[in-house]
Amino acid sequence: MAYEVEAPKYVRLAQTIQRRIEDGTYPPGTRVPSENQLVQAFGMSRPTVVRALELLKRDGWLESRQGYGTIVRGRPAAVERKDRRGRDVLERDESRATGRLVEVGEVSVPARVASVLGLPKRAKVLMRRFLVEEDGEAVELVSSYFPADLVDGTDLASSDVLGGSLREYVEARKKVRFDHVTERVSARLPEEGEAGLLDLPEGVPVLSVLVIACDASGQALQVSDVLLPADRQELEDTYRLN
Repeated sequence: MAYEVEAPKYVRLAQTIQRRIEDGTYPPGTRVPSENQLVQAFGMSRPTVVRALELLKRDGWLESRQGYGTIVRGRPAAVERKDRRGRDVLERDESRATGRLVEVGEVSVPARVASVLGLPKRAKVLMRRFLVEEDGEAVELVSSYFPADLVDGTDLASSDVLGGSLREYVEARKKVRFDHVTERVSARLPEEGEAGLLDLPEGVPVLSVLVIACDASGQALQVSDVLLPADRQELEDTYRLN
């Protein structure tokens, strides 16, 4: 039996604002209502409103202008796919992100991660696992794996949240530089602990985005497995044919 699941609140809000741009309620060149006004108008939390606006900016519907606010750009000539999970993982500030750090510790490296890091099976790596939440709902589970030589001399193994982005922290402490990211998307059934954290019914699969962050030489510095409930995802891309 198929079940129809509502999109997350921030996606529904973004879709509503997009429709208002398309029907002329918010004309190009004008300012959209402030965050406070949107919170009051739609009865949603500030983090939900902020994430909806960020989604619209990312896709080219809105833009921020310093000293003027958020401006309507109108329908993008072509919506370029800019959903970059890897950048989100590397730039997430655990101390400010909506969610919680649920696990930090040494684990046996998963097979997919071992092959990327060039490690033997059952080698030990550090894992930091962060659960992203929206209005109390788990929307994303991020398990980040770090080789031992990158952990030495850092607080990555601490169970305390880290201030600033992981990328900035690692680059500053280890004198390395993240250069590029490769993402591999697959689907699988979640493990029992993963399903529990994401509050998934039995049998519901997840989309796994394996984020491989490398330096300029191609050496993997960090590998993150981003799990998304498959029944709450919709992939869309728009592109020109000429």
